[in-house]
Amino acid sequence: MSLIKFVTSKTFLKQIALAVVGLVVLCFLLLKWLNVSTNHNTFETVPDLTGKSVDVAKIELTENNLVMEIQDSANYNPDYPKFAVIDQDPVAGKKVKEDRKIYLTLNPSGYRKVNVPDLVGKTFRQAKPTLEALGFKVGQTTYVDYLGKDEVVKATFKGAPLKIGDKLPKTSKIDLVLGNGNRPE
Repeated sequence: MSLIKFVTSKTFLKQIALAVVGLVVLCFLLLKWLNVSTNHNTFETVPDLTGKSVDVAKIELTENNLVMEIQDSANYNPDYPKFAVIDQDPVAGKKVKEDRKIYLTLNPSGYRKVNVPDLVGKTFRQAKPTLEALGFKVGQTTYVDYLGKDEVVKATFKGAPLKIGDKLPKTSKIDLVLGNGNRPE
């Protein structure tokens, strides 16, 4: 039998028709299964969790069939309570599938601690921007008899002298003792 006769024979055409029908039925069943298994057109609305505690956020997400995933804490924000949600992804009001992870950023318990730089021997004009760049604030400035005018003699925090490398929370007020340009007696 030649190839042309075989391709045009009733048996071959029946087999092709059965294969096409089988493929259509398989695709139809696969699409129906996907609709059921992926909950097609069913969505959950992401609640607004900003400012809420972790426990409250977990309860709300569980009620909405969503999963909580905590990311690293961000920089401390004094406008929110400790360990409150300050950011979330996806944002509130967005429609997502159930069991979707909602990524939460929490407010840490306080400002992170920063190393105190070497200030002794620097001028006030150098020390002030150095402190501010690290997130500290300059507190009181007092003067003592010291030959270098406006030169930092020592730095203190709440009355205690500071050493290089001491750790203080960001936004701490550091008091500076400066020289007044007079010779010590």
